[in-house]
Amino acid sequence: MTTTAADPSVSSSRPSGNRAVAYLEPGKVEVQSIDYPDFVLKDGPGVNPANVGRRVDHGVILKLVATNICGSDQHMVRGRTTAPPNLVLGHEITGEVVEKGRDVEFLEVGDLVSVPFNIACGRCRNCKERKTGICLNVNPDRPGSAYGYVDMGGWVGGQAEYVLVPYADFNALKFPDKAQAMEKILDLTMLSDIFPTGFHGCVSAGVGPGSTVYVAGAGPVGLAAAVGAQLLGAAVVIVADLNADRLERARSFGCETVDISKGSPQDQIEQILGVPEVDCGVDAVGFEARGHGSGSGTEAPATVLNSLMEVTAAGGALGIPGLYVTGDPGGIDEAAKKGALSLDLGTGWAKSLSFTTGQCPVMKYHRGLMMAILHDKVQIAKAVGATPITLDEAPDAYAKFDAGAAQKFVIDPHGMIPRG
Repeated sequence: MTTTAADPSVSSSRPSGNRAVAYLEPGKVEVQSIDYPDFVLKDGPGVNPANVGRRVDHGVILKLVATNICGSDQHMVRGRTTAPPNLVLGHEITGEVVEKGRDVEFLEVGDLVSVPFNIACGRCRNCKERKTGICLNVNPDRPGSAYGYVDMGGWVGGQAEYVLVPYADFNALKFPDKAQAMEKILDLTMLSDIFPTGFHGCVSAGVGPGSTVYVAGAGPVGLAAAVGAQLLGAAVVIVADLNADRLERARSFGCETVDISKGSPQDQIEQILGVPEVDCGVDAVGFEARGHGSGSGTEAPATVLNSLMEVTAAGGALGIPGLYVTGDPGGIDEAAKKGALSLDLGTGWAKSLSFTTGQCPVMKYHRGLMMAILHDKVQIAKAVGATPITLDEAPDAYAKFDAGAAQKFVIDPHGMIPRG
């Protein structure tokens, strides 16, 4: 973009470059030098041609304070999506405003903000109805968009030193006290995705005071869902997984656990509750689910959804924040490669179960969850094992996460997160 000194959107002290984590091929990421963000969209890996040249005068450029590795990123890195090589990753963004576009009214340079992973215009019908996960104006291919994600419009990801955030007045959540926020930054960085996503799974499942809740999956989203269920007043939260370390982390903040390598969950649930069913079910696993019992080492993508229908009481509901895709090159059969799974929908129909799927509309929840963090009502970072790392440590962290580490890796590109 050609600029002049009179252009208020361009800083005279703008850095000359940027560094970011990019997907190369299945099993491999690397830290690359990329362009510093601009207020106009450029061509690049995964960018929809219709977005090239689009002006973003309503955006801000952030200096990343914290940007997290997500299980959704891991799906791409495993080669389980159609992500192109050199796609810059990262949709969990917390940062400091260093430049603002000419149309930004309510944010200032120096503000510290959390950014929902959903990109939303704030103008379309869906955004006005608080359905910000399926904005109609930010992705030419389909409703809904996200930073650094395959088929989501090509917005550059935020596992970087700097990132562009469009529609900033609408999207960014400003922390009211910057110093207080930095003291709780490991908790607050979870507001961009996993805490609202897990919480949304619980709200969708109807969790309330006295509920019994079954959360399938003890990864970061599943643990965030368990914390969300406790915040909503659940009487008992049961978390299921194959990974002993992740189950131990769930127990560390008061959850009951089910080891599905020992078989289907009903018997273990009955040992905990006295009955083999729960009021509410949450799927925090998604399309790379494994079988139960003797089949626990084998991928069986419909297993979690079918078991949730079995263990959720008649008239209950399932919240499904776990990711399901329409294109999976590594699917176990031709149907799975298209996202077509063998669901026992008859059981769901017979039990009058409700289902809620899709991206969490982060903006619906993030301010309330921010207040819960700032006023010490919840410690989400401790629950999910938040672990700060440098940008250069990201490739190793991806490998550890893929191997089942019971940690949530938080990239600290500028060394701003207090250690200890």
